[in-house]
Amino acid sequence: MNSAGDEQLMPDPSPPPDFPSRAVSRSDENMWAMFVHFSLLAGLVVPYAGLILPIILWQVKKGDLPSIDAHGKIVVNWIISAVIYSIVCCILIFILIGILGLFAIWIMTIVFSVIGGIKANNGEVWAYPCSLKLVK
Repeated sequence: MNSAGDEQLMPDPSPPPDFPSRAVSRSDENMWAMFVHFSLLAGLVVPYAGLILPIILWQVKKGDLPSIDAHGKIVVNWIISAVIYSIVCCILIFILIGILGLFAIWIMTIVFSVIGGIKANNGEVWAYPCSLKLVK
C-alpha cells in the first residue's frame, strides 16, 4: 500500500546519543567547599546570612559534589555550636564574662571559616576546634 510518494515517518531505531554528563573537576569541588566555609562570613554583611547561606549552599551542592557534604556538616556543626555558646554567653553577660565570650565566638567564627575555606580550596577537610559534633 505504500507508494513512492507516501513516506512514513518511522522513529530512528538507533539509541539517542549519550549526552556527556558534566564532569565536575576537583578544583570546582574545592571551590564550592571553600564557598561553604566562607559563606559564614556573610553574617558580617547581612544579619543572619551567615547562618542561612552555608546551609543553603550545602543542601544545594551536596548531591552534585560528594565532598561538599563533609564540609557542610562541619560548618553546620559550628553554627549550632556557636549559637549554643552565644546563648550561654548572653546569660553570663550579667557577670561581664559573657561579653568576652561573645567576642571570642565572633573571632573564632572569622578565623575558623577562613582557615576552613583555605584548607578546602587545597582539598583538605578541616574540622573546626571547639565544635560540637551534632550533625554526623
